[in-house]
Amino acid sequence: MRKIIAIAALALSAVAPGAFAADNDPIRIGVLNDSSGLYADLSGEGSAVAARMAVEEFGGELLGRKVEVIHADHQNKPDIASSIVRKWVDVDHVALVADGGPSSVATAVQELAREKKFVFAIAGGFASTLTGPSCAATSFQFIPDTYALSTAPTRAAVAKGLDSWYFLAADYTFGQSLYRDAAAAVQAAGGKVLGHVMHPLNTSDFSSFLMQAQASKAKAVGLANGGGDFSNALKQAQEFGIAQGGQHVVGFVVFTSDIQAIGLQAAQGLQFATATHWDVDDKTRAWSREFMKRYRGNPPTTVQSLTYSGVLHWLKAAKEAGTLDGEKVAAKMREMKVNDVFVHGASIRDDGRVLEDLMMVEVKSPAESKYKFDDLKVIGKIDAATAYRPLSEGKCPLVKAAN
Repeated sequence: MRKIIAIAALALSAVAPGAFAADNDPIRIGVLNDSSGLYADLSGEGSAVAARMAVEEFGGELLGRKVEVIHADHQNKPDIASSIVRKWVDVDHVALVADGGPSSVATAVQELAREKKFVFAIAGGFASTLTGPSCAATSFQFIPDTYALSTAPTRAAVAKGLDSWYFLAADYTFGQSLYRDAAAAVQAAGGKVLGHVMHPLNTSDFSSFLMQAQASKAKAVGLANGGGDFSNALKQAQEFGIAQGGQHVVGFVVFTSDIQAIGLQAAQGLQFATATHWDVDDKTRAWSREFMKRYRGNPPTTVQSLTYSGVLHWLKAAKEAGTLDGEKVAAKMREMKVNDVFVHGASIRDDGRVLEDLMMVEVKSPAESKYKFDDLKVIGKIDAATAYRPLSEGKCPLVKAAN
C-alpha cells in the first residue's frame, strides 16, 4: 500500500503546472527578480508593471479564466529564487515565470523549469550559456545575450583602432559570461586582450581595479558588468581620468536607468547595442508613457520591455495551444513569431533564443537632449541573423535532439 501511495505522489508531482487549479481560480504569472538590490532599477516592480500591461493588452483572460500577475524579490540569491519558484509552481499553480535575472538566478530557475515543465520567459538573465549547455525545452531567452551584446561593440571598436583591451568583470555567472564572450570577440576581430580583473558583485569602490586597467596601457577598457556596478565603474573611470589618459571605456550591458544614474555629462558618447528603446517610434512612445504613469515616471528598461514581450507571447501561444501544459505551450511559442510593440516578427530557435534585431545606439550630449529622457540616438541596426551566436556553436542538447 505504501508503495502505491508513493508512486501516486510521484506521478502527481510530475503533472504540468496549474493542472490542479480550480476552473474558477486565476491563471497566475510569476515575475521574479531583484527588487531591492543593485538591479532593482532595471527590473524590480517595473517588470511586474510591464507584465500586467501585457495581460491587459491581451484582454485580461485566458482559456476562460482571469490572469493574475504576482511578484517576488529573490535578493539575487539562487537558493531563495528556487524556493520561491517551487512554492509558486507546486502551491500557487503558477504557469509562467518571467524576468528571472540575473544570470545566476536564471540558471537555477531554468533547472526547475526543466524538472517541472513550466515555461520560463527570461528577460533579466544575459548569460549566453542559458541557450547553450544549460538550455531547457520550456525556457526562452528574450533578452539579448552576452554574445550578442559584446560582439557588435567590440567589432566596431577594434575596426576603429582600439585593438588592445583590458576588462573589469563582475565575478559571477553574468560577468564571467560577458567577459568570455567579449574577449573572444576582440580576438576574433584581430585585437589582443592584455588582461582582466574580476570584482565582487555590488562593488562600491573600483579604484584598485581601474588602477590596474590604467597600468595595462590597453587602448580600450571593457566593463563586463551591469546595473549599479556598471554605473559606479563608469562614473569612477571618469573621475580617474581614464578617457583623458587616452583609454576608451566600453560598456556592453547598458540601460536607460544607468544613463539616468550617471548623467549625460558623464555618459555622453557611450555606444552600445540594445534590443529596445522607449523613444523609437509612436507605438513605443505611447506604451512607454503609459508605463511611466504606472511606474515612478521612468521609461522602461530593456529588461522591463522584454518582460512584457515574453508574457504577451506566452499568452498568445497558450491561447493557440488551448492548454497551460508547459511543453505544449513551449512548442507553440517556437512555432509563432514574436510580435508586439517592441519586437517585430522575431523567430525562436530550437535552443530557446529569441532572434530579435538589435540597434546600435549612442548616448546624447546634454546639448543634444531636448526633453526629459531624450538620452539616446540610434546610429545603426544589427540584423538578428548576424547578432547572435550560431546555433551550431552553442552546445545546446536540444539542438542535437532536434536534428
